[in-house]
Amino acid sequence: MDRINVPPAGPTDLPLALLEMGCSGRFELITHPSPDQPLPPQSTLPHGLPPTSLSLEREVEKQFLRDAAWLPIHDTDFAFQKFLKVTQREVNVDSLINCTPSALHSGISVVRDPTTGMLLDFTEVLLENTGLSAKNSLSLQRQPGPPSESLRGSNTNYPFRPGGMEELTLDQIKKKSDLEEDIDFENDLLRVPPGLKAGMDFTDKDAKIAKEEVNLMSLLSTLDDITDLQPVAEEKEEGKENEDAPKLPRTNSLEDLGVKDVVSSSTPSERGKDEKSKPKENPEENKKWAVPVNINTPCDDFYKRIPNPAFKWPFELDVFQKQAVLRLEARESVFVAAHTSAGKTVVAEYAIALSQKHMTRTIYTSPIKALSNQKFRDFKTTFGDVGLLTGDVQLSPESSCLIMTTEILRSMLYNGSEVIRDLEWVIFDEVHYINDTERGVVWEEVLIMLPDHVSIILLSATVPNAVEFSEWIGRIKKKHIYVISTMKRPVPLEHYLYTGNSTKTQKEMFLLLDPTGNFLTKGYYAAVDAKKERTSKHAQSFGAKSTSHNTTASQDRSVWLTLLHFLSQRQQTPVVAFTFSRTRCDDNARSLDSMDMTTSIEKAEIHSFFQKSLSRLRGGDRKLPQILVMRDLLKRGIAVHHSGILPILKEVIEMLFSRGLVKVLFATETFAMGVNMPARTVVFDSIRKHDGTGFRNLLPGEYIQMAGRAGRRGLDATGTVIILCKAGVHDMADLHVMMLGRPTTLQSQFRLTYTMILNLLRVEALRVTDMMRRSFSENHRDTQAQEKRISQLKQMVSSLPPLDTEGQLSDMLPYYHTVTELRTTTEALQVSSAAVNRTFTALVICEKGNEEEEGKANNNNAFPHLYNTALFIPEGPCSHTVQKLTLQDISAITVKTLKVIPDRIIDNYSKRQQPRFRLDPPGQAISTATQELLRLAEANPSGMATLDPVNDLQLKSVDVVEDSMRLRVLQGSLREFNCIHSPTFAEQFARVEERMKVQEEMDRLLFLVSDQSLSLLPEYHQRIKVLQALQYVDSGGAVQLKGRVACQISCHELLLTELLFENVLSPLAPEESAALLSCLVFTQKTQVEPHITSTLKEGIDRVLSVAKRIGELQRECGIPQTAEEFVGQFKFGLTEVVYCWARGMPFAEIAQLTDVQEGTVVRCIQRLDEVLKEVRQAARIVGDSVLGSKMEKASLAIRRDIVFTASLYTH
Repeated sequence: MDRINVPPAGPTDLPLALLEMGCSGRFELITHPSPDQPLPPQSTLPHGLPPTSLSLEREVEKQFLRDAAWLPIHDTDFAFQKFLKVTQREVNVDSLINCTPSALHSGISVVRDPTTGMLLDFTEVLLENTGLSAKNSLSLQRQPGPPSESLRGSNTNYPFRPGGMEELTLDQIKKKSDLEEDIDFENDLLRVPPGLKAGMDFTDKDAKIAKEEVNLMSLLSTLDDITDLQPVAEEKEEGKENEDAPKLPRTNSLEDLGVKDVVSSSTPSERGKDEKSKPKENPEENKKWAVPVNINTPCDDFYKRIPNPAFKWPFELDVFQKQAVLRLEARESVFVAAHTSAGKTVVAEYAIALSQKHMTRTIYTSPIKALSNQKFRDFKTTFGDVGLLTGDVQLSPESSCLIMTTEILRSMLYNGSEVIRDLEWVIFDEVHYINDTERGVVWEEVLIMLPDHVSIILLSATVPNAVEFSEWIGRIKKKHIYVISTMKRPVPLEHYLYTGNSTKTQKEMFLLLDPTGNFLTKGYYAAVDAKKERTSKHAQSFGAKSTSHNTTASQDRSVWLTLLHFLSQRQQTPVVAFTFSRTRCDDNARSLDSMDMTTSIEKAEIHSFFQKSLSRLRGGDRKLPQILVMRDLLKRGIAVHHSGILPILKEVIEMLFSRGLVKVLFATETFAMGVNMPARTVVFDSIRKHDGTGFRNLLPGEYIQMAGRAGRRGLDATGTVIILCKAGVHDMADLHVMMLGRPTTLQSQFRLTYTMILNLLRVEALRVTDMMRRSFSENHRDTQAQEKRISQLKQMVSSLPPLDTEGQLSDMLPYYHTVTELRTTTEALQVSSAAVNRTFTALVICEKGNEEEEGKANNNNAFPHLYNTALFIPEGPCSHTVQKLTLQDISAITVKTLKVIPDRIIDNYSKRQQPRFRLDPPGQAISTATQELLRLAEANPSGMATLDPVNDLQLKSVDVVEDSMRLRVLQGSLREFNCIHSPTFAEQFARVEERMKVQEEMDRLLFLVSDQSLSLLPEYHQRIKVLQALQYVDSGGAVQLKGRVACQISCHELLLTELLFENVLSPLAPEESAALLSCLVFTQKTQVEPHITSTLKEGIDRVLSVAKRIGELQRECGIPQTAEEFVGQFKFGLTEVVYCWARGMPFAEIAQLTDVQEGTVVRCIQRLDEVLKEVRQAARIVGDSVLGSKMEKASLAIRRDIVFTASLYTH
């Protein structure tokens, strides 16, 4: 049935209308329609009546051909042009220009009556900084970005201005330094804009036209030129004195323009001028930034000064905690270096409470994810308003306290996250992690990038150089850091040696270090004797020299059984046993199958907790071998904790341990690093560990960190630390160093990473050299003192009398340089390591009456430059003096030798120095020697033959030969200068020397202050070369598309970006690409050869070839890492595991495919998920939606079951 078209209502038609009621099909007749309503049927439905019997063809024609607005009009295709003519549409180029409307520059403000508050008027006020946005400004005044980016920021945002990097004041920007040229808008214009390859050509192409008639305008224009010429002439005059000033290149960044120190080679007069234009130094600049706080004086007026604290604890605070709280109330930054379990968390808790009170935010960063989860649980119970951000979890990110890993904070800072605006405190826990070679650099980056308004709280174990470290932070942040450190542990430790291995000997425990820190050698020898009684006869040598360090499993087992039996009798549990190998941990725990350390009540509690915690897992995952083994161990009070254990199991074990239900915990070093779980006793299975390169003894810092887990505050009077002597007693010196040595100092692990370089190049106002200059590794540079000294030297230079270099003195400067070179060459020839500070006692002939001054003239160094070989012949009667000469005073040694008796000469001379022998005649030995010297001098007045280092002393090394030849040349050339003959030569030379000395010191300091002296500068240039070769940045340093992509990626950014751009991942299925990318996160060795599909094999080969190419390129650009080392970082041992997991194989079967432990596999897949997210982001930037969705599929495929069960701490 076709639609009937009703003709429009005429005057004769009845005013009737149909109204359909809802969708029920009932109609009503309306007889009095309102005059403006049309007559055809109406409906109460929102979109009118449903259409009847549509013809699709007509719809398509109507939508696509009659109304062609959806088609583009800018296509250059020929058919298209024809189509445009048919549809009669015009090309409109302006529509392509998308210009965001500029921000409003004014707002409306209300005028109120001050007394009544009545509205009187509205006025318009101008707004400042409306043009600022996250894309063009570092300022906090900029407008916030879109809400979706407020948490993590975006990689096109600028970061906020890092604190301590000063913004230039307007005066500094306006003030032109003398070297800045006025831009001439007529001549030598720059033709290529920065960042572009080609530019404009301003030359007049069509200038040759026939002469036109004279008219008034052309006459005037020639006149114009004439008036212009005069100032140019004046400028030229001025230019004469400025000629040797180098022209400054034009630059993009304000910091380069004349605000930095002027180029060092400018002439002295320039220096003086420049001095005036530099702002005066602040008087308080050499103040100390780190302020050590004395915690020995009690803090009595604490409650007076803080009547209503932001947070109250159920216990009385220690002095160091009170001091820290007082500092926090004053909004100061603190560094708290306290012993384990001294209560550093109090400081963090107070800061969080303060920020809740002030309605600001706190970020708490920790080095390890497990630690973040624990802190989340602790703070959540205390404060409630707490969020967590780690690589894979994001819980309530709008909270006032955010807990995150340091890497996430770094990316938030680089990406200009809005969270930073409200930030009041950043708490860095376990700061001694900055010593970590791999990740230490992240802490430094974060500390440098934090804006000014954020205060810093650093919590760390005791470190020896806390003040130096705080001084560095204070200096780069320009704020005081208060250093608070505890003197002693709240629970003192006793360190024992244990030699027992059977029921008979189970009490053999010898105190080695008492709680006050005395090392008891008596205990050591007792242990040696106890051990000796049981060793066979041939091993009776002293100590553990001949016995090997290794023991068999059965010996181990008997030692552990004996020890644990002994400790549980003495109620010394819970025990943490530190073992430095994961397999050793497992074996020790398994060997204790006969031990049972829990009561039946405890068993029930353990069982119910274990079941409840694992109730989240799928059925199959609850039956994993590791879980079953651990369940049996836990019921008997034994547990194992290392990186190979499944994360959920680790958390169960930590929780049971903190409740006191795990009596013995075999753990590796990581347990001591982050987990705050003290025990009563700590046992060291051995004191040697493998650190990735070889076995070594524990460092004092490591030992203290682990031993510090002994002794629970409020529960134990002392903590017990036991070192097992299984094979023999350890060397006493080793033990002493380990227990009483100086803990590891905080050292900079700063290194350049490509991500850092690209993130900083993205933002014009931040430079990588600024980052390097502020790093802890450059902490020795005291730039302020040096700049002060430079300005003093500049003033000295300008106040020195001018040089006279006319006529005869014209070659004075070259003469000075020759002399200096001669001096350095001579010194180079003289130096021998033993003789640096040696003095030589020498008999010197002189004129009578001049004996005393001789010494002064010598020291005065009056003219060491006159390398005059003529010998001194006294004019009057000859006398002598004995002088101490240094190496520098000796210019050569003669071939001639004299026989003298040195002792007599010296004795006689020193005797005659006493007043009562002053007038005695010189002794026999002296007078003969003096006469000999005089005779020699008279015989060879113009100089004597001297020893030649090469021929006479037989020194044949290349340096010596070259230097001695150079010496001859220089000595010869000295005679050819004219200036020596000038009558005023002496005083003029003194002037030159004085000026040059100042100049040299100034040049040295200018070098030290400049970027050229940065230790990492060469590497920076090499890395920039690599980035340019791979086209991540262009020759001008602007970040290109590839660079933008690499900014998104946190690990192995070059390799991943290259894989993306070479489409290595596109032929692979989602699960294959996940498997391939596992090489970026898996770091262990594995013995099992993976069985994989052929496409994956090809993928692996392509990854390796790309890696090889990057490695070789880095090598060519001068980076020391070899291509093999670079390729060797990528390990493909888990490709099969990940492939099968992504295809849905249950975890129990996957664990069979590899020898890698379950915990490591889980951790790997979790980190792989983060990489997939990054690749997805990167694919979005490139615009490759296929790859993006593929990564999403891969990510979904691996996010399941036991690998991604939520942490117990976060629920």
